[in-house]
Amino acid sequence: MISTEQLQELSAIGGTVIGPDGQKIGKLGQIFLDDRSGQPEWATVRTGLFGLSESFVPLSQATVAGDTLSVPYDKQTVKDAPNIDPEGQLTPGQEQELYHYYSLSYHEADQAAVQPGVPDTDARAEYSREDVRGPGAGAPRSSAVRSEEQPQVGTEGVETGKVRLRKHVATRDAATTVPLSHGEARHEREPITDAAAAGTSGELAGDEQKVALDEERPAAKKAVDPVERVSLEEEAITEEERREAQLRMEQAQAEGWEGGRQTR
Repeated sequence: MISTEQLQELSAIGGTVIGPDGQKIGKLGQIFLDDRSGQPEWATVRTGLFGLSESFVPLSQATVAGDTLSVPYDKQTVKDAPNIDPEGQLTPGQEQELYHYYSLSYHEADQAAVQPGVPDTDARAEYSREDVRGPGAGAPRSSAVRSEEQPQVGTEGVETGKVRLRKHVATRDAATTVPLSHGEARHEREPITDAAAAGTSGELAGDEQKVALDEERPAAKKAVDPVERVSLEEEAITEEERREAQLRMEQAQAEGWEGGRQTR
């Protein structure tokens, strides 16, 4: 049996109601207690767009695990339940309609068979409360869990672009100095000694001598040498960004009628 405290905690954290196949039915709404045993009897499930619709589902076979409430009914079955205003009064007829819809036993005769002063434990075994909102001592009780939205802000990684590392060939001007040498003709004169003059003919005659002159010229060549390694990596930059949102909350207000006028 699920306790009221379990359901209240589950509703406070925005618990999810799932069916037997694990499919999400909706969010847990209000909780209704049995007027005699005080145990949770019914709950509402917020279904439809934005959770604006609420459908009743019995808790007799429901179980709680973590932040989910599991019921043995699929989503369509819960959505097609009789349309009963969860803020209004749950009459015996409406409760009998719900029991019939979910194929559960409902015996009004059991209540009539209870005699004053006689415990009605056996007679109430399959009977739900008559009126979950009746006032006064000894009257049926009702309970509703009030919920409100809480901001849950986290982060998610999204791809914002791509960076490509591409290498291409560019041209730049370069200049360097190269030392060059070259040959030049230079006259050298030295006097003839007597020994050197003895070998000449002593006559005038023309003569021609050739000397080869050399020079160095610059020879430019290119060599490809590795100079550095370039890599691309992502760097995480942390920034703070403010987010604002409007949060909805439920408000509880009791209403009644007294002497032909409405009281709050």
